[in-house]
Amino acid sequence: MRSKTPAEPLMNDGLDADPPSKRALQYVLKKKEEGWPVAGIYCGYAPLELMHAMGIVPALLCAFSKVPIESAEEVLPANLCPLIKSSYGFIQEGTCPFFTAADVVVAETTCDGKKKMFELISELRPLHVMDLPQMPEEEGAVDNWRRMIIRLKQFLEDKTGRSATDEQIEEAIVWSNKKNRLARKIFEFAACEPPVISWKEIYDISFLAMPSTGPDIVPLLEEKLDKLKKRRQNGEYFGTPDSPRVLVTGCPIGGDAAKIFRVVEEAGGLVVAPDSCTGTKIFNGDFAENTGDPVGSLAERYLKLPCACMTPNTERMTALSSIIETYKPDVVIDFILQACHGYNVESHRVARHVTENHGVAFLKVETDYSDADVGQLKTRVEALFETLPAKAAAS
Repeated sequence: MRSKTPAEPLMNDGLDADPPSKRALQYVLKKKEEGWPVAGIYCGYAPLELMHAMGIVPALLCAFSKVPIESAEEVLPANLCPLIKSSYGFIQEGTCPFFTAADVVVAETTCDGKKKMFELISELRPLHVMDLPQMPEEEGAVDNWRRMIIRLKQFLEDKTGRSATDEQIEEAIVWSNKKNRLARKIFEFAACEPPVISWKEIYDISFLAMPSTGPDIVPLLEEKLDKLKKRRQNGEYFGTPDSPRVLVTGCPIGGDAAKIFRVVEEAGGLVVAPDSCTGTKIFNGDFAENTGDPVGSLAERYLKLPCACMTPNTERMTALSSIIETYKPDVVIDFILQACHGYNVESHRVARHVTENHGVAFLKVETDYSDADVGQLKTRVEALFETLPAKAAAS
């Protein structure tokens, strides 16, 4: 059965050869031209719905390029996480268009490296750090996070002059649920065997949908969903039925870190589930609607995001089981950025969960943004693929 690759890209907007962040930047700058203040964010715990309700557009400030790391290391230690160094290096050089557009910065106490970096950039923009509860199952955790969201709202009101009623926040929640459900339906076309959507197209959707309001993005998502249905009807897909299917979990991936996706493809595999904050993770789960306490609904839903900064991070194992059951990967790759100790230590638990509970092959990869280890990574991935049982020939 030969591959019948889709005739045109999913987005097909002239930006398909560009990084997915370019669409997000265009959207942010368009909203800024319309008079919306811009809030730079660093994490999936930032309550996007609150910002949308206030007429504020979020802009992701995490960076994934090796280019500014040398500059960053003039201030930061060389053995720090490359995501932090890249993010800070772009700011230090004045070459991050998202930071340039940002009127304020919203940060969270996720990892120690980021917390100390926030201190360094606090003189450059009005910055608010949210104290993230890191034991989400403890009594009072949701109430504490709710208070943090209220404090963020007060900060944004003070710095931007924007405000939002409970009714407006509730409306943003309803729109966000529509957006997230459509995004999940789109991503699930990768569950087809072979997949009808590529990892690059999943990223094109996720990077644009993250900052976008529901009214702005829902029509486009509906259009792309219809396009994917037609692809499936036409027998268009990526790879072949016997291509190894790969779930990539772990640290955020983008830019130079996406080398792991390319390595998988060069080894003959298909990335069917990019499970990270920059992939599909932030679109999982719904917000409770019509509770009478929309801020409380935000707090409850966001604390369920399974980041390795949480302990115990049981939500991640639950989420991995759901992803494995839906996308049927042959391999799980745990992608760890150097010096990301939370994800690195947690990888042992992930390996046991994946292999013992699901019988899926597992590979841990620890790397940075350089290309120095690409050959080694390809060798390791190819060797793992060779151990997989042969799939039944497709008719």
